[in-house]
Amino acid sequence: MPAENVTFMPRRELLTFEEIASIVRVFAGCGVTQIRLTGGEPLVREQLDRLVAMLKAVDGIDEIAMTTNAVLLAKHATKLRQAGLDRINISLDALSKETFFKITRRDVLGQVLEGIEGAIAAGFRSIRLNAVAIANLSETEIIPLARFALEKQLELRFIEFMPLDSDRNWDDSQVLSGPKILQIIEAEFGPTVAAPRSNKSQPAVDFLYAAGNGRLGLINPVSSPFCGDCNRLRLTAEGKIRNCLFSVEEWDLRAIVRSELASDPQALGRGLQDTIRQCVFEKKAGHLIGQEAFVRPDRSMYQIGG
Repeated sequence: MPAENVTFMPRRELLTFEEIASIVRVFAGCGVTQIRLTGGEPLVREQLDRLVAMLKAVDGIDEIAMTTNAVLLAKHATKLRQAGLDRINISLDALSKETFFKITRRDVLGQVLEGIEGAIAAGFRSIRLNAVAIANLSETEIIPLARFALEKQLELRFIEFMPLDSDRNWDDSQVLSGPKILQIIEAEFGPTVAAPRSNKSQPAVDFLYAAGNGRLGLINPVSSPFCGDCNRLRLTAEGKIRNCLFSVEEWDLRAIVRSELASDPQALGRGLQDTIRQCVFEKKAGHLIGQEAFVRPDRSMYQIGG
């Protein structure tokens, strides 16, 4: 759940589009083929479609996706599609205004629904709905969300609540587990069957409704960690890379792109690549949520991106 009072970072501390593109070119040279723009909220960044077009032009990048709260999506969906954005994940934690407000602390459900319609109208072939599941809060939302996704022919994913809330009040009693969600779904819609994994590193376990009319995903980082298959790195808005959502370490790429190496493209590339490799090599075996050794990161989810 987001903090009520958010202080925005000064613009000079954020990476420019050109700096982001230069870093992505190095990532692509290391074998990265997919980019996801997340937040916070990516659409608060002006001219995001220009960044999408710049990243789409990078050799080796096959796909660009975005995760958004969709509040501003209706206005920008067509431009993003034309710029080359391939996929959109939309956060939709509830369909009742009361529960939506409790989770997000914002009275913007109408705008989110308009954003979903805008993405559909813009012609995106892949639109996924992401719902964070919180015990004693989300149970009554599961069936309405599933029915909504089926009616709109959209994929729905439920995500277990993780200890990245800004209030730092998380405990394991708030986790509404993936297996429990699946039980609720099947009681209403009938049995499901496990879907083939198209990508070993994907975080979700996917299911197909036996009736053949939809797809459901469960992301279970707490009840069933998938750290061994994770291949994601996160680049923050101010140029730090993280090898895990729960990392307590960051590696500073902004300092490199703004150093004297910037005048020498080859030296800059080597410097960035060395730091990226160090970050990857120091990735821990797991996040240790629920264990005594777990150390909670300083950043909340809205400061990292999903």
